[in-house]
Amino acid sequence: MRTILVVNPKGGSGKTTLATNLAGYLARQNQRVMMWDLDQQKSSLSWLALRSPELPAITRLGSGREASQGDKQKNDWLVIDSAAGIQGKNLSYALKHAHKIIVPVQPSVFDMVVTRDFINRLLEGKAIQKQEAFVGIVGMRVDPRTRAASTLEQFLMQYDLPILTYLRDTMAYVNAAFNGKSIFDLPFYQSEQELVQWQPLTKWVKS
Repeated sequence: MRTILVVNPKGGSGKTTLATNLAGYLARQNQRVMMWDLDQQKSSLSWLALRSPELPAITRLGSGREASQGDKQKNDWLVIDSAAGIQGKNLSYALKHAHKIIVPVQPSVFDMVVTRDFINRLLEGKAIQKQEAFVGIVGMRVDPRTRAASTLEQFLMQYDLPILTYLRDTMAYVNAAFNGKSIFDLPFYQSEQELVQWQPLTKWVKS
């Protein structure tokens, strides 16, 4: 079972949006997917509870317990939606078990300050230095026409890490989430632009 950790200590950075849609993509690819929601608000689990049994299945891993050997054999992927403010032992544990780490960041000065400190700490980790886990960055809620988007791009280019994609600010994610769906569960005409933006991200995840 391969593990993807979506992580940024900054609250509201887009972790749940990224994690739920990533799980939705993998399930749509006929992969067996499990989600682990580490946040106290349990937004990912609330999304799962809304999900129709007619959609590709995603199972849940309850908070506070490790995936058992049986879980690992039954599933292809574990997607972890991490908590805001995650640090210390909890962060170390999550990083230790991740095969891929995705850091979402929004084009705001507050998000960039927190993300800068987090990425610097992240790159000091032994697993990252040994390339046992791979880190990628995703720009969230980005309008390419704005100065904020340009500032975010310049900020991210200082790191020797792949910028996987920039996802636009759209109600498509919100409307899908109301029904326990990902954008990959929507009709093509409702998600065409989003699917294009996700292509480099999904390619990196499965590489």
